[in-house]
Formats: sequence, structure tokens, C-alpha cells
Amino acid sequence: MKIERFEDIEAWQLARELARKVYRLTKKPEFAKDYGLKRQIQDAAGSSMHNIAEGFDSETNAEFVRFLRYAKRSCTEVQSELYVALDEEYISPNEFKDVYEQARRTRAAVRGFINYLKKYEKCKVANREP
Repeated sequence: MKIERFEDIEAWQLARELARKVYRLTKKPEFAKDYGLKRQIQDAAGSSMHNIAEGFDSETNAEFVRFLRYAKRSCTEVQSELYVALDEEYISPNEFKDVYEQARRTRAAVRGFINYLKKYEKCKVANREP
């Protein structure tokens, strides 16, 4: 499938679902009262999605990869913040597991896309005529 819009990128689609799940969790009354954690986890989830979209308009694959790395790290940040939410009993173990797994899938898709772009660049360089 040819990628014509950032919305076509599987990693972006997964990141969008991650953001949706995080926002749903942070609407829970106890979680919503913890403004710092709420804002932090929402920002991290949004950052994952937004960095993929922003990187899509990069001038080079190397620059796109840089944005994808930010997106990947944001997924890890969401996972870490989920532990705080779990420890503070803002979310249930099942909610933790669901959103943690969504972040893991998103991170894996971003990593796969990074590997694809890096491999594409190597092939492009190798096939370049002197």
C-alpha cells in the first residue's frame, strides 16, 4: 500500500488509538483530579501520534526517522506513567494491561517503520550510480 497521507501509516493509526484510550482513562474521576499526571500522560500519548504526522512532512527520511524516534519514546513514557496511575489506583490492572499493550504495539509499529525507512535509504544509496 502506498502511503499518501500520514493517516495511511499504520503506526499513526495505532498511536491515535493509544491517545483515544489514554484520554478515556483520564476522564475517570480520580484520575481527572491528578492534573499533573493527567496532562503528562495525555501529552505523551498525543506526542506519539503528532510526531508521526509531523515527521511525514519531513524533507528527508533521516529527518522522518528522527520524529519517529520521538514518537517511539513517547510510547515508552505512556507506559511508565501508566504505572503511576496503577499505583495510585486511578486505573484497574485490566485497564493498565490494555493501554500498556496498545503502547507496546504502537512502539513496535513505529520501530518497524523506522527499520523500513533505514533499509530503504540503504538500498537507495547502494543502487545509486557514481
